[in-house]
Amino acid sequence: MKQSTAADARSSASMSRNRSTSGLSREQMLELYYYMRLTRSLEERLVNLYRQTKVVGGLFRSLGQEADAVGSAYALDRSKGDILSPLIRNMGSMLVQGATPLEVIRQYMARGDSPTRGRELNIHFGDLVRGFIGQISHLGDMVPVMAGVTLSFKMRGEDRVGLVYVGDGATSTGAFHEGINFAAVQRCPLVVVVENNGYAYSTPLSKQTAARELKDKAVGYGIAAEQADGNDVIATYEATKRAVDRARSGGGVTLVELITYRRKGHAEHDNQSYVPPGEIDKWEKTNDPIDRYIQVLSKDFAVDKTELESIDSRVKSEIDDATDEAEKSPMPEPKDALVGVYADPPEEKPLWFREGVRAAVEVNERPASWGTHDG
Repeated sequence: MKQSTAADARSSASMSRNRSTSGLSREQMLELYYYMRLTRSLEERLVNLYRQTKVVGGLFRSLGQEADAVGSAYALDRSKGDILSPLIRNMGSMLVQGATPLEVIRQYMARGDSPTRGRELNIHFGDLVRGFIGQISHLGDMVPVMAGVTLSFKMRGEDRVGLVYVGDGATSTGAFHEGINFAAVQRCPLVVVVENNGYAYSTPLSKQTAARELKDKAVGYGIAAEQADGNDVIATYEATKRAVDRARSGGGVTLVELITYRRKGHAEHDNQSYVPPGEIDKWEKTNDPIDRYIQVLSKDFAVDKTELESIDSRVKSEIDDATDEAEKSPMPEPKDALVGVYADPPEEKPLWFREGVRAAVEVNERPASWGTHDG
């Protein structure tokens, strides 16, 4: 599979001083930079909190993939009610749709006032009003979910489009096949974004599929396909926008393959020992999406360095404020775990399973825990 180089992408990014070839205004171009910088800086802050043991559970980075999440989500139209389903590395797409740094930090810290009130972790939360659905961890399973969501758009005659993200590994799963096949037959207004970042956890692409290019899989489903340099935010936006427009006009499903690279492991615990020496450094030096976009903005779009520094300062201030606010947030109340479940009554007495043996509980167990201690 031929990978696009930074030089290829820069030479193809021909833009005027006031409006890009994609029809994006100068303000929109700067907004794309803001979201990419916000994504990376917010994740860097989460790394700091993780190392201070303030993050509960795992931490999943999108370092090197910021352009594909931001550029693809930016192609949707929130005013029309478009909706997306992110993967755990698509925080940038959620920020574009309206998620805030404060929500994200509270969620990772499992605080009581986080979107899921501490009952879920990382970015496993959704908001249908702002247009993003909380994901399922089993990769590929959100394709049939979004097939159903977008079928409802079609059946109601709504002018809405859905977008679902999957990784390269998910294209080898049964859920992906069944979901995209169903959506294709029903001509659902769905965009399936395949993030080809080279690895499915530790399995390289060549070890889990014989397809030379993942966009070729679209032929078997009878749907349209696009392929773009996922480290070029404009190319990503353009390819996804064509797919969104096709879906909205009744053209059905499009598979969009974005060529990118994950410069961090599956999570912070992954040391990437399976990656060939020098591969990560090469992508960092020659194909970083933010570095490339800065060059495009400055050389082809006449954006001054001070404008970018102003955006960087804004991002830092927003993340600092969000961190301070999240640190003040309370931990969840134990009984909050019983709210919103299908049970009647939704609450029970603490330690109900030890009813009648209070002496043992009071002497040998900490309240509301399983651990024992000396009386």
